[in-house]
Amino acid sequence: MFKRILIANRGEIALRIIRACREMGIETVAVFSEADRGARYLELADEAYCIGPARASESYLRIDRIISAAEIGNAQAIHPGYGFLAENAHFAEVCRSCHIEFIGPSHEAMALLGDKNAARKLARQVGVPVVPGSEDLLKSEHEAVLLARKLGYPVLIKAAAGGGGRGMRVVRTEEALRNAFQQAQAEAEAAFGSGAIYLEKYIEHPRHVEVQILGDRHGNVVHLWERDCTVQRRHQKLIEESPSPRLDLETRQRICEAAVRLCQAARYDSAGTVEFIVDRDGNFYFIEVNTRIQVEHPVTEMVTGIDLIKAQIRIAAGEPLPFRQEEIRHRGAAIECRINAEDPEKNFRPSAGVIEEIFPPGGFGVRFDSHVYPGYQIPPYYDSLIGKLIVHQATRDEAIECMKRALRELRIKGVATTVPRHLEIMDHPIFRDAYHDTSFVERTWPSA
Repeated sequence: MFKRILIANRGEIALRIIRACREMGIETVAVFSEADRGARYLELADEAYCIGPARASESYLRIDRIISAAEIGNAQAIHPGYGFLAENAHFAEVCRSCHIEFIGPSHEAMALLGDKNAARKLARQVGVPVVPGSEDLLKSEHEAVLLARKLGYPVLIKAAAGGGGRGMRVVRTEEALRNAFQQAQAEAEAAFGSGAIYLEKYIEHPRHVEVQILGDRHGNVVHLWERDCTVQRRHQKLIEESPSPRLDLETRQRICEAAVRLCQAARYDSAGTVEFIVDRDGNFYFIEVNTRIQVEHPVTEMVTGIDLIKAQIRIAAGEPLPFRQEEIRHRGAAIECRINAEDPEKNFRPSAGVIEEIFPPGGFGVRFDSHVYPGYQIPPYYDSLIGKLIVHQATRDEAIECMKRALRELRIKGVATTVPRHLEIMDHPIFRDAYHDTSFVERTWPSA
């Protein structure tokens, strides 16, 4: 087992990893930008090093500075968290070439599954359903137009190296496709350093279901059941839950088995998430793999009792999975709300500022993962996540009522937050009856 791990991230996920390491008897090295200097969670690490200015491009995305910090801090491994360099195959390769273990999958598996086009090809090979679309990257606007005519509108333009909705466009006419093609390329190039895009049929009113998997370096891959991430705004997840409502047992089993089959074919060896969309008839289609820990991983931890961060660390240290598939039980229902410093009444405009007061909720089955405190400055340079509110109860109805109570109990002063919108969603009959789809938020609150 590792003696010391560097955490190449910030905020909530950095604190989450520090806590897991401390419980495992592992020392931690934190890194921070000038914008995060003085953050209290840094005090919980054994050492902390500044790696640059506020901008991520000059700090959290600087591979050379992170490697230098790891070498100075005598770290044997690096945990990338989520975001920043977490899905950068080159970073994983550099870490290992410097004899520092990367706590994540091999760079080969990451490169294969991180490229959406290559992942779709692999999915087809192992019999995992994919959304009809281009079999290779699009070379020209003309090629995109011809394919769209064959598929039928609407279609979806997607960045091959993308995520989080960037480089993605839904188009419903040929004219819109011509206008959006170069825009999507430019956005993908700016966000991911690659303008490669592909096209697929746009499935109307789908649900978004993802499967959590764990693979070790001994050839074992298991699933930890599914999460439903259908409540979204512009492809950004707002609420996640498990189990996925209105997913029948047979479909649930098939979608989880498909995720395992894909990751076995890729020789995947870490925590990862295989994402699908499910249409109104219950047909599911593979869309992408996130080769990292997810923001919403606590949902799975609550219903399975398995600590995913510790599992990642043990896998990276070469340990085999300590359980078989049939031993992984799913208990009750869990829901997570992402609490962001954004104003839902003003088109979710970021609300940078100082947290004047914060009072986290508690009680049976309530968890609040957050790094903020009274006096904390929400920096304008990164995402606006304040914390993640997670509840776990015996049934979905009980989990919704528990979440409503916890949201009302949560007190945050100084910045606008998404709490009011989360409360509205919890009370909405379409959500409560689980008839929502991925356009539910934008359709119900058009200003979103």
